[in-house]
Amino acid sequence: MNTFPRKGTCWRQDLEASRNFNARQKHGFLMVLAWFENFRLRLGLPPARESAVRFWKQEVLNKEKTRESWQLEQWGEAISWYLGWLTICQQKGIDGRSLPERMRNAADSAGMRRGLARRTRQSYGGWIARYGLYAKEARKAMQPETASAFLGWVVKERQCSYATQKIALNSLVFFFRDVCGFDEVRFDVRLRKTPKRIPTVLSQSEIPRLFSNLQSRYLLPARLQYGSGLRLGELVNLRIKDLDLERGLITIRGAKGDKDRTTMIPESLKPALANHLIESRKLWEKDRELKNPGVALPGGLERKFSRAGESWDWFWLFPAPRPSCDPESGITRRHHLHPQVFNKALRRAAVRSNIAKRVTSHALRHSFATHLIEGGTDLRTIQTLLGHQDVTTTEIYTHVAMGANQLGVTSPLDSMTDLPSQLGSRRIDERR
Repeated sequence: MNTFPRKGTCWRQDLEASRNFNARQKHGFLMVLAWFENFRLRLGLPPARESAVRFWKQEVLNKEKTRESWQLEQWGEAISWYLGWLTICQQKGIDGRSLPERMRNAADSAGMRRGLARRTRQSYGGWIARYGLYAKEARKAMQPETASAFLGWVVKERQCSYATQKIALNSLVFFFRDVCGFDEVRFDVRLRKTPKRIPTVLSQSEIPRLFSNLQSRYLLPARLQYGSGLRLGELVNLRIKDLDLERGLITIRGAKGDKDRTTMIPESLKPALANHLIESRKLWEKDRELKNPGVALPGGLERKFSRAGESWDWFWLFPAPRPSCDPESGITRRHHLHPQVFNKALRRAAVRSNIAKRVTSHALRHSFATHLIEGGTDLRTIQTLLGHQDVTTTEIYTHVAMGANQLGVTSPLDSMTDLPSQLGSRRIDERR
């Protein structure tokens, strides 16, 4: 290695400056090392040989993916180069984390001091890491002019939605104020409003097809999300105490905007939910017998009620099948159903059902609202069930319902009677 780590640099810069590899090799190295870094950050692993071994076993040697021999050879060379670079960093006392990683970690620490929610810190950290990749150097990353150029790139080149643009802007404002210590931050950029898109909605015949091809462990959560109009985060964060089967109500606490609301439990799901509670209690009793730590509690409740996480009423409605390490506290305990795992299961079921739509868990919420409108439910009631602050947000579903021809409008094509019975049955020579 003839390119040695320099103070304040990161592996990306030293890889680009290296004379040992050609441009094609550098491109391949950059791909796998960025992949490795994202893997580490997702699991909270440090830059070390042990992390590389775990990455190689879990990601590279994935039994579901077939790797070519040249890929394994190139990726192995990339990891070896990185570990060698990391060893020299340790010998020289240089921080081996990349600039995006250092910026992300600094933002996470500042967010914890501010008391920001974990998902907010993750969102801010992701955008701040992308900004670090764009800036390339720590000195440039602390210049508002660089941030303005980055935001302009997000708006014009990436053409992100208006909501995404605002998240990127808020992330950089947080970075300059709470991490860099700027008293006032001004960015020379104008956000561009984007039109609202029509949501993906499944028809009332596609919903049963989707459920019939869904793995059994995810069927009840999917039916509840569609039947109650829940967001994904609201679904997986439900506790036993939030379910009132006798009154047929679900209480959603700390939803979007940190607001509480109630929604209905479908009558057809009550027997299945009652059986599910019996099985979940067996899992809770098993955790208590093994003296496992209680489930995580929101906000400062864990400090105020230290043993509440061990009680049945705070147990997850949809618990994970096995305990795992809590990235927030480092405690190994039982968590709720993982949102990404649930989403992937729905996408697999959509493929098996031959549904040619982009099916996510949120499509079930969209379908809930649309089907209520098509059934004659008024917008104000649907707004309350969905937890929308403004009824104009709920009105988007009227456009989807109109597309399902719920207004009694007949196409002029349907009123014509003298059309050919079979389209394309005869070829017409247009040159005549």
